[in-house]
Amino acid sequence: MADRPDSPTARDVLWRFGPMVYGPTVLFALGEGAVLPVIPVIAADLGADLAVAALVASALVVGQLCGNIPAGWAVARIGERLTMALAGVVSLAGILGMALAPSLGLFAVAVFLIGFCAAAFGLARHSFMTTRVPLAFRARALSLLGGTFRLGMFVGPFVAAALIAVFGDEHVTIWFFGICLVATILLVLLGPDPETHFLPSTATRDAADTALAEDTGEPVTGTIPVPSRRTPRTGVFRTMWRHRDVLSRLGLAAASLSAVRSARQVVLPLWGVSIGLDAQTIALVVGVSGAIDFALFYASGQVMDRFGRLWAALPAMLLMGVGFIALSFTHDTDQSAMWFAMFAAVLGVGNGLSSGILLTLGADVAPKTDPAPFLGSWRTLTDAGGAVAPLLVSAIAATATLAVASGVMGAIGLVGALAFVRWVPRFVPRARG
Repeated sequence: MADRPDSPTARDVLWRFGPMVYGPTVLFALGEGAVLPVIPVIAADLGADLAVAALVASALVVGQLCGNIPAGWAVARIGERLTMALAGVVSLAGILGMALAPSLGLFAVAVFLIGFCAAAFGLARHSFMTTRVPLAFRARALSLLGGTFRLGMFVGPFVAAALIAVFGDEHVTIWFFGICLVATILLVLLGPDPETHFLPSTATRDAADTALAEDTGEPVTGTIPVPSRRTPRTGVFRTMWRHRDVLSRLGLAAASLSAVRSARQVVLPLWGVSIGLDAQTIALVVGVSGAIDFALFYASGQVMDRFGRLWAALPAMLLMGVGFIALSFTHDTDQSAMWFAMFAAVLGVGNGLSSGILLTLGADVAPKTDPAPFLGSWRTLTDAGGAVAPLLVSAIAATATLAVASGVMGAIGLVGALAFVRWVPRFVPRARG
């Protein structure tokens, strides 16, 4: 699809999105990445055993899972900018709760609140990019969004380690997160208004014009014109029902990708422990895998924009599926450490190639005039896949072995690859890859 002569280039849009979307994303992720490693530590200081500390840490994921649908409702009614600002302000209350909580229960509630607000913040950015980024470089823009989040999450733990070394108190990471949140709120409120600085993309305007001409009753938000205040809004649950076909098919395929990604973060450290490696070696292997993952995030967007979404989703799922299955056969070999490092790198490549694919597919199949309610459902599915995977790995490892758990996650990856082959061509128009 050729751009109009006066349309911005990919470089122009990506650069100008910096203070609106990418900057706040880095700040939020940097603070969240700094505080994540210390949540179990602080929970243990408040009296939790290992199992309860893990449960408290999972409250962040549970909060994010629960926050997606309400976030879709909020973005549809008050807009992306106000939703991000409100999520930042409420997150500050969660930060105060984490830092000052006198009991484990209040600390867990504060962690849940942070996750809930992270969902609202993430969905607002996703909705904004869906309606404003031209289709020709949508995947690159969304892959960069995923990459900026990964950058923050990657650097955050190193910042936390440095702060703890200087101040000798884990709570300093919470206050650092608070500083990041204040900077995020100021950037969102005082920076250029994303809802007026950029009009919706040409594809979105055309879809909106068509919807208005056909008088379908689709809700319209942001800067897209509304023909009448009496036009009925489609609620979140009605949107879920209306789009149940794509959610129950392509949405579940996306959830399988999220599950395999999440399993990688659990299986690799546990695998290193199970084959007798020391913590430093495990951290090095996992860190190299993460570095490979991060290095490929923009390449994923290039592939999706130039060749199609399936060309990123399918290799990613095949690499991670085969990688998990192959890893499951190496546990008791003489070269188990070497195989561990090699397949950790393979999983890093697969995960890197999938960067931005869930955001991009969600944007591709979302209603063009009001994507937020649909994206709330889409992100709930993908977050559910990511939340269930660690529980599945734990349950299988407890009843069988970690190798069996790795093999099962690999099988899920291969089934997910088949699902993408089946459903991406059906639901994502050929013009979009």
